[in-house]
Amino acid sequence: MLPPASPLVDPQSPVDPSESRSADSGATQDGPLVRSRFSLPSRQFACQLHVHSSSINDTSEGILDLETIRAFVMTRGIDFGTKVVAAIVLWIIGRWAINIIAGLLRKVLGRNERVDPTLAHYLSSILAAVLNLLLVLAILQVFGVQTTSFAALLAGLGLAIGTAWGGLLAHFAAGVFMQVLRPFKVGDFVTAGGVTGTVKELGIFGTTIISPDNVVNIVGNNKIFSDTISNYSATPVRRVELTAKIANGVDPVDAASRLREAIAKIPNVSPEPAPDVEILSFTPEGPLLAVRPYTNNASYWQVYFDTNRAIVETFRNAGYPTPETPSLIRRVGS
Repeated sequence: MLPPASPLVDPQSPVDPSESRSADSGATQDGPLVRSRFSLPSRQFACQLHVHSSSINDTSEGILDLETIRAFVMTRGIDFGTKVVAAIVLWIIGRWAINIIAGLLRKVLGRNERVDPTLAHYLSSILAAVLNLLLVLAILQVFGVQTTSFAALLAGLGLAIGTAWGGLLAHFAAGVFMQVLRPFKVGDFVTAGGVTGTVKELGIFGTTIISPDNVVNIVGNNKIFSDTISNYSATPVRRVELTAKIANGVDPVDAASRLREAIAKIPNVSPEPAPDVEILSFTPEGPLLAVRPYTNNASYWQVYFDTNRAIVETFRNAGYPTPETPSLIRRVGS
């Protein structure tokens, strides 16, 4: 026989707790099987649902982070990359333009005969430095850096450098004035800053002078500019200063005439102006003659030594006696 059917129970109808307890206590062997059959899968399903919801939340959070990163890269990253590319392009084009401008200035000044090559190189270097500074400021402007604060920083830095390097800046300023006023140029024979020699290089802070004994001397521009400068190459010819002494018994006019003829035959002696041979002074040994030929700066020492040799040979060929200092002998008590 079939067991009697259980009465239908309305889920909305109230349930008496006593009936619930009696039903639990009087349940047959099939009761626990039915409860286990329906309650255990429900708990497993709830656990699986909770785990699934947690994984869904983690996945959604990961997707959200990726979306945030992608949005940041698409906005800020592209903007920054564009600025970097623009800065690189601006630097390449700017450097190319600066080199062209500096080279053109150097060529234009080099074609002018009145402009010294050192001055042309000096001015082109200054122009290139100024343009490079402006280029750096333009690149900083691309990245959004305020150039006003940067200019104030440069001004403060310049003040600090000026205080620390006062002496060097004085040499630099003197070098600028020397390049503009040009008291001498490379290759001139000068006396500057207490040094005599040929100018080899005009630097920003110092001037290189090679003395006649082949010694390289580097003199600060401020010392040169604040002292007397003698440029022996400023005129086409230079006078050689020598003297010749003759004995008291020799005719000084005849001696001067003989020396003029001998000096005129020396190579590289300039005919205009003519050599000067005159009586300079009188000494106890005899008259002192001034012998002054003229020559170009490159032949100065050759004419100097050849003139001394001509004086000796001329007086020897003329049979002039050697000048002697007169002596007075006094005898005591005779």
